[in-house]
Amino acid sequence: MLLIDYLLLAVSILLLLSIAASKASGWLGVPALLLFLAIGMLAGSDGPGGVYFDSPWLAQYLGIVALIFILFDGGLQTKWDSVKAVLWKGLTLSTLGVIITAALVGWLASYFLGFSLLEAMLLGAIVSSTDAAAVFMVLRSRQVSLKGDLKPLLELESGSNDPMAIFLTVILTGYLVGEHPFALNIIPAFAQQMALGAVLGYLAGKAIVRIINRIKLEYEGLYPVLTISLVMMVYGLATLLGGNGFLAAYMAGITLGNESFVYKRMLLRIHDSMAWLMQIAMFLTLGLLVFPKQLIPIAGEGLLLAFVLMFLARPVSVFICLISSGLTIREKMLISWVGLRGAVPIILATFPLLAGISQADRIFNFVFFIVLTSALVQGSTISLVARLLGLDAPQRKALDFGIHCPPGISLRDRLIELPITEDAAVAGKQIVDLRLPQDIFIAMIKRDDSFIIPTGGTILQSGDVLFVLSESDNAEYLNNLRGRFVTPLKENTS
Repeated sequence: MLLIDYLLLAVSILLLLSIAASKASGWLGVPALLLFLAIGMLAGSDGPGGVYFDSPWLAQYLGIVALIFILFDGGLQTKWDSVKAVLWKGLTLSTLGVIITAALVGWLASYFLGFSLLEAMLLGAIVSSTDAAAVFMVLRSRQVSLKGDLKPLLELESGSNDPMAIFLTVILTGYLVGEHPFALNIIPAFAQQMALGAVLGYLAGKAIVRIINRIKLEYEGLYPVLTISLVMMVYGLATLLGGNGFLAAYMAGITLGNESFVYKRMLLRIHDSMAWLMQIAMFLTLGLLVFPKQLIPIAGEGLLLAFVLMFLARPVSVFICLISSGLTIREKMLISWVGLRGAVPIILATFPLLAGISQADRIFNFVFFIVLTSALVQGSTISLVARLLGLDAPQRKALDFGIHCPPGISLRDRLIELPITEDAAVAGKQIVDLRLPQDIFIAMIKRDDSFIIPTGGTILQSGDVLFVLSESDNAEYLNNLRGRFVTPLKENTS
């Protein structure tokens, strides 16, 4: 009993320190993920915490679970309309860009660091992808706002390039341990993983919407349990069927986030909290896994490799992939700089450790050093670089009036009263079944002498009066619903 008591106390202290670190990250001007890693390292055997942790398999399993929920939440927050405009650019960066980065880093590592060509290529593959957790965390902080389609492009790339890095890492690890897959089978295998992952993720997202809207659970608190279970099922089924589970989770999140479903606001907030918990747990665990004393001897070579990645490999891959994209040189430079490395490379570095490759410890230490350097140098200067390149956009700080409106709706939009008559077609239906546009929001319902704050599952009744927030150009759309709501609209200003 004492062991579990101490364990729970230690975990609570680490989580509280991480929350404090997230607050301090704004004052210090460094990404929170770097502070999470630092807390883990300080709690480890080489730090004052003295916790000995040397279990790569446990770190790998925890990292996989964490990435599932981080990618799913990233998809939930992604608007499909913004992704469509940059789809092919993002997919090119997440496939060809990863290969070019891996090849350049691997070639230079074999030349300067004494690795064999295969070992160097493995190192390059491990650090070749930008990290979704790091990019989402930095770009969605209040300090970063970018012009045009840069933000959705960077988020799409970071959310979809992990499968290629994982694929390359697994293939090269197999070669190093004596497993030689037939070269002509590699490309079809990758295409199968990507296609199945994307299709299964999309279908799963559509299925989750129907399940949430139709199941009508008796207790509201069970809906988050339902979605958490379904997310894990999506990953597991996609992987077992030969698809890429990470891509499936991301696609399921995008599909679900762009649909209407009951308790949407509540579920989005819970999955956002879930993603933060997963990020903290993942970075703390990876901080515990490293032994800082082993980083000191490789500091010089690690800096060289980190700068090769940041100033050579990443920019070359970006400029090649986006050569005919129509983006300006300044935009390509910014995309090159937002090549954050985070937890994914460290998790991938556990693959050669578990496979027993001779240079695995050295590869892991180099990867960790690169991640620390990337988070410190790139993560801390994204806002500055965006300003210097003239690509930062002024960010409007939303006022909190106690009403949680979806993105695109503000209290400056029109407030419309919409009474429901006795013969209205919408009477007896859930709000989610109305299929209202994303920029129309039912803020309140007056029923008899009381007011109701609705959810997607609220059933409308004849005699209700809906208070709808809408942009001015949507008033015509609402007027076209006369056949369902019957009563003409009465407009107010707010």
